[in-house]
Amino acid sequence: MINKIIFLGIASMLPSILWAQDQQRPTTEDVDTTQLSYGEQHLHEVSVMARKPGLTRSTGILNGLMTHQDELFKAACCNLGESFTTNPSVDVNYSDAATGARQIKLLGLSGTYVQMLTENLPAFRGAALPYSLGYIPGPWMKSIQVSKGSASVKNGYESVTGQINVEYLKPEDEEHVTANVYGNTMGKFEANAEANVHLSKKVATEVLTHFENNWGHHDKNGDSWQDSPNNRQYNVQNRWFAKTGNYIFHGGLSLINENRSFGPAMHHTAVNANGDPWTGSIETNRYGAYMKHAFVLNPEHGTNIAWMTDASMHQQNAGFGYKAYDVNEKNLYSSLMLEHHFTMHHELSVGASFNHDYFGQRYNLFNDHNASLIRDNEKENVVGGYAQYTYSLGTRFLAMAGLRVDHSNLYGTFLTPRFHLKWQVSDLVALRASAGKGYRSVHALAEYNYLLASSRQLVVDHLDQESAWNYGVSSQWNIPLANKYLLVNAEYYYTRFGNQAVVDFDSDPHQVRISNLKGLSYSHVFQIDASYPLLKGLTLTAAYRYNYVKETYNGVRAWKPLQSRHKELFTASYKTPLGIWQFDATLQLNGSGRMPTPYVLDDGQTLSWNRYFKGYEQLNLQVTRWFRHFSIYVGGENLTNRKQHNAVIDGANPWGSNFDTTMVYGPVEGAMGYVGIRLNI
Repeated sequence: MINKIIFLGIASMLPSILWAQDQQRPTTEDVDTTQLSYGEQHLHEVSVMARKPGLTRSTGILNGLMTHQDELFKAACCNLGESFTTNPSVDVNYSDAATGARQIKLLGLSGTYVQMLTENLPAFRGAALPYSLGYIPGPWMKSIQVSKGSASVKNGYESVTGQINVEYLKPEDEEHVTANVYGNTMGKFEANAEANVHLSKKVATEVLTHFENNWGHHDKNGDSWQDSPNNRQYNVQNRWFAKTGNYIFHGGLSLINENRSFGPAMHHTAVNANGDPWTGSIETNRYGAYMKHAFVLNPEHGTNIAWMTDASMHQQNAGFGYKAYDVNEKNLYSSLMLEHHFTMHHELSVGASFNHDYFGQRYNLFNDHNASLIRDNEKENVVGGYAQYTYSLGTRFLAMAGLRVDHSNLYGTFLTPRFHLKWQVSDLVALRASAGKGYRSVHALAEYNYLLASSRQLVVDHLDQESAWNYGVSSQWNIPLANKYLLVNAEYYYTRFGNQAVVDFDSDPHQVRISNLKGLSYSHVFQIDASYPLLKGLTLTAAYRYNYVKETYNGVRAWKPLQSRHKELFTASYKTPLGIWQFDATLQLNGSGRMPTPYVLDDGQTLSWNRYFKGYEQLNLQVTRWFRHFSIYVGGENLTNRKQHNAVIDGANPWGSNFDTTMVYGPVEGAMGYVGIRLNI
């Protein structure tokens, strides 16, 4: 099976090389621009109007996809987690059915192996990771860049399957005020506002504000458990920009306050023998500050020095019945880099970085009110440096090789090599290849604290540093078709772990154990997607992805549970000629997959859950009416009303030994409608 996947991925790219050699289009180098005037006829002014694509492919050496604001506006996009609805490469799934924690999946693996960046600074690590997708409001984002496979060594060693970089709205953008108000049928209200002011030609500031409140109590899937947590969040940022001569400064402060509560549905009572009701809550306060300094030393050779620093403190108090996890996490990251272009063909980047992680923890892992809180502190300091060389032969051929050397006080010294190639076969075809290694330090309780909501006993072994190799090949085609271009992308990625923190739900149905890998763990992912402007204003996109992901659990190699083996995505977006109306539709077809090993109930015959889950579809629709300074949008999500009826096992008895919130593979809530208004002044 694996050989067939590899063959399919490579074979799909080979015909394009031969076909493209006979399909060369004239470039600007082939046109005599001096012949653009004939006799006395001259072109004084030309206005070109075109619809900006919402999703664009990277033209650089990395295989990436950029999501612009136009694409984000195709859905409600309340936060980062909901911004990947139309993205063919990224999935977002619930981590459990109680807390609302969500995670990204890229190349068949969880988001812990995706390095999250905000404006090229590592962000939302440790305890923030399970809930970080809700910490970046959608209206704040200017663009999202997703790169697959091993990334550049500039941003560190943590990227295994790729990087996701979020660019916020900028203080130096044209002065404006924007606002967004949103509400849905699940009882969620959200308001956002953003404004920037140019204090002078060289100084600008910006304020971003966000408020959300989800007060709905509903149990649409009938498992006696609240489908989504009640969540109230305040989120504020103040950002600054300054420029003088060859010096550029960016900096800012941020604050997040969030309170989420969850538990049995209102019409159910869940009281133990002591008369105590089961309740769950997570209270979070997060403070952050960043600054970036850039000095342009030699514009002719692109010589510049940059110094970037980010600091954050994440305070979280969480309770799950009698279980508890409190953490005060402090992170400091700083990097210094130098870039220089020796010639138009040769570029060198060197730099050094320092990262400090501290976790002050108190926890109780048992549903026993007599258990005392355990105090445990974790601290890691990593100092490192890198060198990265890039060779470019015009736009036809690019090669980039990078090497990092880092030293951790916990894991010693380790090397991170990465290599990338891009060959622009013609104006119509581009081929890419990449190989590289990634590492990750695991802070299990901070990153997996949502597992405490279940009655499963959480057992964490002594964990080593995770490491994995990632290899990828991809091809990008621009195929002429009816005076337009059919954009096709085909890719194959293989990830193999040297060591991994394996989350084992299989060995014991009443326990979840996080331990070091003993055996093989790998993923093979093949994807092909295409986009075509069928009519004026109408763009269609289709994508197919196959995930072949296996891990070793207690000596047995098995399919990764709770993950669809294949996915299809279809999107259609139409904007009327005058740009007044916009219609967007997204259909997702998620394939079947394996469930963790079930257990037999007391009757000796019935299984606690099925061994496999069936595929399901989701349909999202939105209609937008554009006006001069505002727009109104109305839409619906999961209009096929697909929902997992057994998302919470034994939800009516959360104090019991069979209570399980981890068996989530699909949507928990049913169909939902929403309405919103965007203002732009």
